[in-house]
Amino acid sequence: MPRLPSRAPALLRSLATPSGATATATSGPGLSKGTLVAGLLAVCLAQIGLAIPATLNGLFQTDLHPVGSQLTWISDAFLLPVAVLELTFGLLGDLFGRKRLLVGGAALLAVGELVSTTSSGIHQLWVGQALAGLGAAALFPTSLAILAAGTTSHAQRARVIALWAALLSTGGFLAPLLGGITATYGSWRWSFVVVMAIGVASAAVSARFAVNSRSPEGRSLDPAGQLTIGLGLFALLYAIIQGPTDGWGSPAIVVAFVLAALFVAAFVVAELRAKSPLLRLDLFRNRSFAVASVVAVVGMFAFLGTAYAVSIRLGPVQDQRPMRTGMAFLLLNGIALAVLPVTERLLRTVAPRLILGSGLVLMAAGDYWAATLPISDRAYASLIVPLGLVGLGFAVTVSSITATAVNTVPLRLAGMASATTNLLRDFGFTLGPAIIGAVALSRAASSFSSALDGSALPAPVKGAGSAVLEEGGPLAVNGASAASPKLAGLHPLAQDALGHGYAIGFVVCGCAALFSALLALVALRGRSATSDEATSAA
Repeated sequence: MPRLPSRAPALLRSLATPSGATATATSGPGLSKGTLVAGLLAVCLAQIGLAIPATLNGLFQTDLHPVGSQLTWISDAFLLPVAVLELTFGLLGDLFGRKRLLVGGAALLAVGELVSTTSSGIHQLWVGQALAGLGAAALFPTSLAILAAGTTSHAQRARVIALWAALLSTGGFLAPLLGGITATYGSWRWSFVVVMAIGVASAAVSARFAVNSRSPEGRSLDPAGQLTIGLGLFALLYAIIQGPTDGWGSPAIVVAFVLAALFVAAFVVAELRAKSPLLRLDLFRNRSFAVASVVAVVGMFAFLGTAYAVSIRLGPVQDQRPMRTGMAFLLLNGIALAVLPVTERLLRTVAPRLILGSGLVLMAAGDYWAATLPISDRAYASLIVPLGLVGLGFAVTVSSITATAVNTVPLRLAGMASATTNLLRDFGFTLGPAIIGAVALSRAASSFSSALDGSALPAPVKGAGSAVLEEGGPLAVNGASAASPKLAGLHPLAQDALGHGYAIGFVVCGCAALFSALLALVALRGRSATSDEATSAA
């Protein structure tokens, strides 16, 4: 079971209700220790499941030989149900109780990891990750909502959000360690076995210790909203991921973009007409909530796009050991634990726009620095400063995004607000691998083709390189040329092209982070409403 940060025992005592408090079936004041531990373990589990495939991309490429966009779909098979269904699970938690979703989500994630463990090919791995993603879709919003529902003051909620965000980062911290160790001394399949075991433990802890809460007033199912938003997001992500493989002008991709626009528009219409909407669009009339929502999408796209680019650079491109990739991810996720006391204090004392702006500027600086590193540089030391900047920026940003969004709404809307915030954040996460993979692979394919045409390689080698590129893309060329002495001449060309492509990916992430920073600094003014103020207004 993941350990809590060093300050957690004191925070647990300050956040929890007296030991004599008993569990209730509906939401009420006070936050029990059991609920706090269950919620934190649940979000940690969900983030471990989300982050674990990135550490293993190099091994997936070697063992399963994915072609084109198939490698990207491994990560997004998990992320897609998270992005599509978080609003629904937030609603279900409000209606039927959040404890059930904590238990069921952890159990479903464990089943998905079992399917992934027994994968005989890329398609079964997709199925397993999709099932695990369904479980995580329940855990992300429910863990935050069940914790927020038990808070009774702005200061207590700030501490809860800081801890929740820290355990989110703990999951990202543990995932590369688990992936690196198990893949180095066993197999990538053992990584999923470990996650499955944590899922079983999380379900047991929630079932035994969590205090149930719900907020059914004024809520009901919204099938039209769920159907339209689900189809719209799936069509959009399909178009982005498959664009480099099928061609951006191909009929399937054009139709997918058109369908995405139509379904998203239909979702807005459905929510405006629904008696009990899945997403209350009037939440976005609050400027702080609206700005935090945009920053959640764009800023988190920048972060996970960076993480994905790092995983591809170290894994499939440079063919470094999983443990080396895992150490890089420690820089991206582990810093949040070290700065937890600072983050907690900042959330209570500093204006949200300054926290968000500073964190996102740090992320942008790290991305721009990473873009300057040549692909031939395999030294881990070269990555410490740029990835450290991105990790520090993320640690500050993820807590302040959640606090800004959730603290601007009445306490009775904690379930919907937390689900919306998680949806937008994880939609940004989903866009990260999709867009950066599309940009980098498209650019790498173009660069490799140009370099191949201008090279002095023999015609048969050029023909083989073009054929592999057409069939599997630049990553396939890089892998095949490294493994075959006859194609060795293609390897420097493929590696340089991929290095250039993913350097552009870092630049795109840096620009997204910088845009989010400017938006936060300009559009956010003053402090967000406190929980007490929001409750009084309600």
